[in-house]
Amino acid sequence: MTGVQTCALPIYLRVGGAYRIANRLPDGTLLWIFGEFEVVDPPFRLVYTWRIDPSEPGSERVSVQFEPRGDATEVIVVHERIRDAAMRARHEQGWVGCLDNLANYQSPGAPNSGGTIGPPAT
Repeated sequence: MTGVQTCALPIYLRVGGAYRIANRLPDGTLLWIFGEFEVVDPPFRLVYTWRIDPSEPGSERVSVQFEPRGDATEVIVVHERIRDAAMRARHEQGWVGCLDNLANYQSPGAPNSGGTIGPPAT
């Protein structure tokens, strides 16, 4: 198996609603991600908390913005409150893979520019 496979995802898509996603990593490890939706503004924006380890204090936050660009949509992901550089690098790898897969799913054979994760623009 290559890449990450999402194998479970109960999602209650409303403000205050919870989600829980299971990702099976290439080595077979199951990684659970969970949180709550803070903003649900279809079809423009989602904001939700992100936690992997329930014993860790606080949550990370993910904002996803959908911007119309002619006959396409730009997806802008900002992942904040990441505790350290190593975790930021892991998240960047995960988000780039996720967005690449989404682009390939939507446009088979279309070139893909990838992306980066960093602090929100000021």
